[in-house]
Amino acid sequence: MTAIEQYLVDTYRAAQHGTPPPPPPGRDDLATLRALRTEAQFTAVLDGRPATHPWLHALTRRLHRGGAC
Repeated sequence: MTAIEQYLVDTYRAAQHGTPPPPPPGRDDLATLRALRTEAQFTAVLDGRPATHPWLHALTRRLHRGGAC
């Protein structure tokens, strides 16, 4: 069963019982990723490391030289 199918079953069941429907799948994905990123940055600061993404410098360097290998 896919996430959408399970969501539809849960929504139907909630309507039958008079309870609020569940949130749709994927609604909070971006918020979860932002929270994980913030926690990783906070941990990096506490450990004395830079609070940037580990491959951000490499990506920036690659984009600025035109993407040539």
